[in-house]
Amino acid sequence: MADKAYKIDPIGSVKKETTNSHKTELVNIDKIGESTERASKRAVILSSGGIDSTTAMAIAQSEGYELYSLSFRYGQRHHAELMAAEKVASSFNVKKHLIVNVDLGSIGGSALTDSIDVPKHESVEQLSKDEIPITYVPARNTIFLSYALAWAEAIKADTIFVGVTAVDYSGYPDCRPEYIEAFEKMANLATKTAVTGEIAIKIRTPLIHLSKSEIIRKGTELGADYSLTLSCYDPDDKGRSCRRCDSCLHRIKGFQDAGIKDPTIYY
Repeated sequence: MADKAYKIDPIGSVKKETTNSHKTELVNIDKIGESTERASKRAVILSSGGIDSTTAMAIAQSEGYELYSLSFRYGQRHHAELMAAEKVASSFNVKKHLIVNVDLGSIGGSALTDSIDVPKHESVEQLSKDEIPITYVPARNTIFLSYALAWAEAIKADTIFVGVTAVDYSGYPDCRPEYIEAFEKMANLATKTAVTGEIAIKIRTPLIHLSKSEIIRKGTELGADYSLTLSCYDPDDKGRSCRRCDSCLHRIKGFQDAGIKDPTIYY
């Protein structure tokens, strides 16, 4: 299924004060950026070094975007994912890979940023579909997308790719289509380039309706090297995956369903 590039519901036009006449000019949000021409189209890609963000990056590259990869050192319990993100960025020959420090560890509230054990299970079937797991990091995607928005505005990029999926996932509220749609609306009301009519920001979620196996098949078709990726929430000090956390279980099942060998090393 094709990805959904959310269109802005014009809840009103943006008012722009003109300096000389002091008159208020109405700018239709849907028309922002139509006349803007750039030598190359640029995209910011949120990258965790995992399967989904790597596939999103492969899709962005296949569509001819100049890639700007963005990762975060946010107080997570390990840095193996940042090492993976750096390898992935290098494999795609991105224009720039940026790692931003954000201290979510001081806030806590998640097994990924606090002294809380990462839940372990024996199979995907054991995962609860009715509760948001303790691996959810409070407001993480909102914070990450805000940084991506700032960078996109600074480099005049009109597209942000994020590898969220609402099919085979842990039920995080900030991976849902309605959340992405709301953030895109906000982005185009909050940035100078949008309200002046220069660039409209699009939040692209090409994986949001794909299963994990479909994501893996898509990335494989595009040449993504999944041996560089890391999905595990609780790898050991050698960077090997645990096999039993939510993310590992979804990964294992995804490769099995896709009929493709999982290159991950498990302990």
